[in-house]
Amino acid sequence: MSTSTGGAFDPQQALSQHVLKDFYIGGDWVKPQSDQKLDLISPVTEECFLSLPEASTADVDRAVQAARQAFDHGPWPRMTPQERSKFVLAIGEEMKKRAPLLTDVWTAQVGAPKSFAGYIINFAPQLFEFYGKLGASAEFAETRDMMNGGKALVIREPVGVVAIITPWNAPMVLMSYGVAAALTAGCTIVAKPAPETPIEGQLLAECAEAVGLPRGVLNIVPAGREVGDYLINRPEIDKVSFTGSVAGGKRIAEVCAKRLARYTLELGGKSPALIMDDADLANAIGTIVPFAMPMTGQICFSLTRVLVSKKRHDEVVDAYSEAVKKIAVGDPWKADTQMGPLSMKRQLDRVMGYIEKGRKEGATLVTGGGRPKDMNHGYFVEPTIFSNVDTDMTIAKEEIFGPVVSVMPYDNEEDAIRIANSSTYGLSGAVFTNDPDKGLALARRIRTGNVSINGLKLDNAVPFGGYKESGVGRVGGPEGLEAYQEIKSVYLPG
Repeated sequence: MSTSTGGAFDPQQALSQHVLKDFYIGGDWVKPQSDQKLDLISPVTEECFLSLPEASTADVDRAVQAARQAFDHGPWPRMTPQERSKFVLAIGEEMKKRAPLLTDVWTAQVGAPKSFAGYIINFAPQLFEFYGKLGASAEFAETRDMMNGGKALVIREPVGVVAIITPWNAPMVLMSYGVAAALTAGCTIVAKPAPETPIEGQLLAECAEAVGLPRGVLNIVPAGREVGDYLINRPEIDKVSFTGSVAGGKRIAEVCAKRLARYTLELGGKSPALIMDDADLANAIGTIVPFAMPMTGQICFSLTRVLVSKKRHDEVVDAYSEAVKKIAVGDPWKADTQMGPLSMKRQLDRVMGYIEKGRKEGATLVTGGGRPKDMNHGYFVEPTIFSNVDTDMTIAKEEIFGPVVSVMPYDNEEDAIRIANSSTYGLSGAVFTNDPDKGLALARRIRTGNVSINGLKLDNAVPFGGYKESGVGRVGGPEGLEAYQEIKSVYLPG
């Protein structure tokens, strides 16, 4: 087995002191129940650099039982929010100690440029800090005066045993959104990381073990789709938190509906950036390009539809093209690399298929559209821009999850809003204008869960999620905590 990842990172050496061959279940590191393996393929070398155990349905059974036991009979749900918060904050501190390693394994597994991964990975411990502080200051109960006299106690209780299923593109950050909030609420967890990125789950388990999290509160079972489907069908699961594809989200909604289990879905996006005629073009391009290209477009909130008036269409296309041509594509381990490879072969095939559809359906290929000529291995693709894209084209409607941007002309502001809202998605968006009042008015009309004015911002204290097929519910902010709580009203005597 090769240990090459295309850079200086040696997985055998870097991970030698970490538990990777066992699963963290019930507070112990336990042997897998089968000999199934997950082969991790470097997106740079296309070679296997590490093989780790894959959880089976028997491993899931053990994890679910441990989480159920911990919720029904363990101390965790019965602790005060302040007691739980100490553990949540401590996990965040342990995560900070592992930040350099978490950066390296992210780059090794999915090809995220190390400079980008090193910055974004900080969101993970910050989420534990946010929810730990939120829990420390919360009572989760309030007394209310009743309309007809008397008082009632309104209590927020943990929803129960939660299955948290996360994708491969930003594994530790996306896992932290669910785990930090669920722990703060008092839930117990069975987390299933994606089969392409199992290492982060093991490192998170180490953090939980290091702080003495009670047994069975957090259980980690990395596995593929079939085992994930088995997990969500278990009747002991009270809630499913899922980040991933629309198809996967619909399947989870269908399964949960049969027993009225709760669920949160953070799904895909086809987010618009509206560049108004009075916008500062340099600022707009400087904002859009970095968030469309650094993870090779493999970010759900990327601004992949650029809407511009017909008057400024060519000007914007030229500026965008010039900016994209300056992006340094290459080895993600190098400090000056701005865009690495796609994460896997199926992603490369998917993106190239969409580029071909764009050509066939009449969009104008401005730049890119192929493999970099000087890279004969690795899942690399050129940053690609199409212009004169209309709403009926496939590349305007479907999430490509690659570095492919569509520039779409509009006639006027009403037409811009029409195009922005023509998508079945509604996750993110941006408006660029020198008139703040106009920016806010336009932002309010876009049917999307998150809109930035003259930028693209995310913050752990603010809820994140989407309209329409971009999901159900929110992660982040106090709303992300509420997603793991049930409300009980107790009418007091007197």
